Amino acid sequence: SGPVRLDVIGGMAVVVDTAHEDQIHDAKLDYYGNRLATCSSDRTIKIFELGPEPGQQTISANIAGHEGPVWQVAWAHPKFGTVLASCSYDRKVMVWRENQTRGGQWTKIYDYDGHTSSVNSLCFAPHEQGLRLGCASADGTLSVLTWNGQADNSWDERRVPSAHQIGCNAVSWAPPPPRAPPPPPPGSPPAGGTGGVAR
Repeated sequence: SGPVRLDVIGGMAVVVDTAHEDQIHDAKLDYYGNRLATCSSDRTIKIFELGPEPGQQTISANIAGHEGPVWQVAWAHPKFGTVLASCSYDRKVMVWRENQTRGGQWTKIYDYDGHTSSVNSLCFAPHEQGLRLGCASADGTLSVLTWNGQADNSWDERRVPSAHQIGCNAVSWAPPPPRAPPPPPPGSPPAGGTGGVAR
């Protein structure tokens, strides 16, 4: 419970008083570094707007929905809007979206309850793969949850059974492979370069 310390570029430490009523398990900055999401054993998620000066922050949302301690939060890439996911001891993964037309109100847009034990970790895939979320559970399985798009607003749910016998505690994604350079236009002269490569 209490404050979160953020170390920012330049070695300056910023302390955010979260006012959580129990232990804080995770704190994540959004893509732009302007917002902070925290989660706690008090079963809540809090969103803070960070000001331009160190120590200037205001709470913009207090999100409740989980029935147990919230272990981790993850921000989606901004190309999908303002989307945040959370996982909890209650065996659930929840995905939240901020609705700008309702004054910044957060709405639960998806609730996954396919695990039989605590969901300990989650991570959004690189945005090139779409809105996709990997989740790790104490039941030893991983789940991959993929949004199918605006057309039907549904999610594809895939499980990887027996990923670990004693439970899964963390999940992450590899970065996307680099794009190959485009081929030269037809009739281009060959060129030599460093590394012993001729094109």
